[in-house]
Amino acid sequence: MVARGLRALRGALRAAAAGRPFSTRPARAPAMDYQDAIRTLNTLQTNASYLEQVKRERGDPRAQLEDMRGFLERSGLKVEDLDRLNIIHVTGTKGKGSACAFTECILRSYGLKTGFYSSPHLVQVRERIRINGQPISKELFSKYFWLVYNRLEETKDPVHASMPAYFRFLTIMAFHVFLQEKVDLAVVEVGIGGAYDCTNIIRAPVVCGVSSLGIDHTSILGDTMEKIAWQKGGIFKPGVPAFTVAQPERPLEVLRDRAQERECLLYLCPELDAFEGGRRVLELGLAGTHQRSNAALALQLARTWLQRRSCRGLGELKEVPPGTELAGRPVPLAPAFQPTDAMIQGLRDTEWLGRTQVLPRGPVTWYLDGAHTTSSVQACVRWFRQAALNQDKPHDGSEVRVLLFNATGDRDMAALLKLLLPCHFDYAVFCPNFTEVSVASNMDQQNFNVTLENALTRCLENQRTWTQLLEEKGGQDPWLPTPLRAGGLLQPAPARGTLLLVPPAPRPLNSPALVFPCLAQALRWVAQGRDPRLAAPGATGAHPHPAASSGAVLLREAAAVRVLVTGSLHLVGGVLRLLDPALSQ
Repeated sequence: MVARGLRALRGALRAAAAGRPFSTRPARAPAMDYQDAIRTLNTLQTNASYLEQVKRERGDPRAQLEDMRGFLERSGLKVEDLDRLNIIHVTGTKGKGSACAFTECILRSYGLKTGFYSSPHLVQVRERIRINGQPISKELFSKYFWLVYNRLEETKDPVHASMPAYFRFLTIMAFHVFLQEKVDLAVVEVGIGGAYDCTNIIRAPVVCGVSSLGIDHTSILGDTMEKIAWQKGGIFKPGVPAFTVAQPERPLEVLRDRAQERECLLYLCPELDAFEGGRRVLELGLAGTHQRSNAALALQLARTWLQRRSCRGLGELKEVPPGTELAGRPVPLAPAFQPTDAMIQGLRDTEWLGRTQVLPRGPVTWYLDGAHTTSSVQACVRWFRQAALNQDKPHDGSEVRVLLFNATGDRDMAALLKLLLPCHFDYAVFCPNFTEVSVASNMDQQNFNVTLENALTRCLENQRTWTQLLEEKGGQDPWLPTPLRAGGLLQPAPARGTLLLVPPAPRPLNSPALVFPCLAQALRWVAQGRDPRLAAPGATGAHPHPAASSGAVLLREAAAVRVLVTGSLHLVGGVLRLLDPALSQ
């Protein structure tokens, strides 16, 4: 079925592209220096290729860090220079980016000049390198990109490869930016793992953090929580305090053992409730109950940084009853404290796009969360159901729920999709992370290691999985609208393009699962002209499949349309680019 669906997709793509010339050349832009920098950056290995490289080099992973030190030195820096950055180094499986965002915003609230290095980017690559919470400008990005690139070009020789991979290059570039722009501190998020991640050339951070652990990147980090915990604990450094949040027992013991062997002081963060005491609940800028543990970790990281840098305004420590530090825990409990006004403000003001983000657009509300592991998707489902329930219900009850999903890498798609069933979606839409069929004009989101055909094959497999999951629930689900019970097969019209792509099936489809070739077409079908930022779907491109035509009517007439976008941060980034064009400026 997938093979026949791909043939239908290829035909539709050819038809869709026939109306306009297809070009692989990027569109010219006023800031050509920046565009040239992005174009050149994209010639380096992308993250997907980097992952394959890591897999190949696992026999001697220490060589990766040695190579990274060599690249850093060729760029004009020594590892000792990084000591001046007063780094907060954070790893984890889920929530590490949010914990970093909370930490950075708290310390910025103290009037400090902050640097923040994170990944991946959502819309523009310069989001990865921030100063005072804002992505560096195109001018600064171009300046430091060419500074690093040219130095590496000038120092290449037959022994050393001329350029580091994409992520390694950006890491080196971030260090140059933070040093030359004289930040007071740098919050650095680990890319993958910890022990052998290229950020782990940092030798003397001020404090380290480990957010919630889970199963992800198993081909690199290992297939158990214990193996993954061992990798994460690799960022611990002698004499440097580290904090983690509540973890399963065995992984927490692994973190403890790693801390002991590396002569690191590891503490367990108390729950956020302990910081609130009898006072009002701390207001967080990021929604979802799962963000409370990230906020608790950020409070400990920020306070420890301030303390170790002899800053004032630390927040008064609370009394800890004798004997409760261990109380059966393998790791001692850090004391809670009274958050200062600056800390409270920092937690409240934190913004982190694409994580539990809500964009209300009249009758259409977009819920964006880049969850991509089983535990993070579970948290996403809890957040979405609560957020959707908190919205005013239409008087006539006409609410339509839509899932927009894609996932990448070696993740268990069936497990992720199964977790989303309790949200009772009326439609599930699958499409690649590409904003348009041609992504040539959007260099920030180019990935040379993912072809459109491979991405569409994944979407068709996800569609088939979703259909099977619904069937396993016992045939027709009660929340499916009546029109979807009609059968019907899609055969792409040869004389025109099609917006909707559903592969032929051996029997009539009994599922609300639809596949689109790109995000722009998927969003236009979902919004049906009711989101002012999106054009209405063209009548000439519509296809008379029952799920498409009846769905379009329901979406146009519903009093409320609630759309959950999840499964991939890259997917969320593409959606944000279309819903908020200002982010691309």
